[in-house]
Amino acid sequence: MVEAPIDTSVPPSGSGCVECEDSGGWWVHLRRCATCGHIGCCDSSLGRHATAHFQTTGHRFIRSFEPGESWFWDYEAQESFEGPDLAPPSNRPESQPSPGPAGAVPDDWRELLAERG
Repeated sequence: MVEAPIDTSVPPSGSGCVECEDSGGWWVHLRRCATCGHIGCCDSSLGRHATAHFQTTGHRFIRSFEPGESWFWDYEAQESFEGPDLAPPSNRPESQPSPGPAGAVPDDWRELLAERG
């Protein structure tokens, strides 16, 4: 894989996980690719789409897309780091619940995650 840099000019791909929204799924927390802006769900989510995006594209840097969080993660080095400001918005809408999206999260979501392990 070719290392892709952080691009501070690219906006996020949307306000929720692209793959979960396309399939009618749901997520726990959201992560933003710092290279292309792709929004994917975290590894605590069933889909783990942010990690899948890294595995497919080689875009190794992500930033939390949760309100009040500004940390970055480097998948290759397996460590967090301080990074630059990215193009707005910097997080999902605060009106959007976590887990989300509203109306798509099953009542037994905790049990579903525990079963996955």
